[in-house]
Amino acid sequence: MKKIGLVGGMSWTSTLDYYKYLNQGINDKLGGLNSAECIIYSLNFSDIQNKGWTNAFDLIFDACKSLVSNNVDAIVLCANTAHVFADDIQSNIDIPILHIGEATAIEIKKEKLSKVGLLGTKFTMEMDFYRNKLKDYDIESIIPSEKKDIEDIQDILKNELGKGFVSKASKKKFMGYANGLIERGAEGIILGCTEIPMLIGQEDFKLPVFDTTKIHVESIIHFALDIEKQVTNNL
Repeated sequence: MKKIGLVGGMSWTSTLDYYKYLNQGINDKLGGLNSAECIIYSLNFSDIQNKGWTNAFDLIFDACKSLVSNNVDAIVLCANTAHVFADDIQSNIDIPILHIGEATAIEIKKEKLSKVGLLGTKFTMEMDFYRNKLKDYDIESIIPSEKKDIEDIQDILKNELGKGFVSKASKKKFMGYANGLIERGAEGIILGCTEIPMLIGQEDFKLPVFDTTKIHVESIIHFALDIEKQVTNNL
């Protein structure tokens, strides 16, 4: 089994899910008392928020370097937004970063979809690092058109879900944002922030919903157990 280095704490609530899903998935594949071989570097999310995501490269890169020094076989950034730095970090380390956007794009292509709605932090929605990864797979992504809605989503993610707080009012808002994207032609919805599944999921919609946390973890399991080639050949 390959050793996985997880950069977490963005936020700690979603890092819990990564750890749980990864160990459950490994055990489902191997049985017995098998679990994942992994190291978690959990950042203080407040440090990232104080710097701002666009200025947080050094914090995340230092975490990656620490994991590399502990002989992990791959790096996982346990947040969609953190992938704004994925390409730059990848160019400076010799082991792979298992990219959440690429894993999500592959799942969308399995469903034969070409246009999806993307919900996430304002950085994930407005910057091109995530949407370009989807575009590489000929997938068009759309986001809420109103700036107010994007700011409201950001506020809920940062000040509610990032602290582990879930409210019915915020779930109703997210349902509205998703349905607005569906009305504009989205054939599926990407939950492009690892906290969003705390509010909405596949059970709330008839069309495909892509939980990026679970999708990402599945790709990590494939890598850890060296079955990635088999999965790719089946696409």
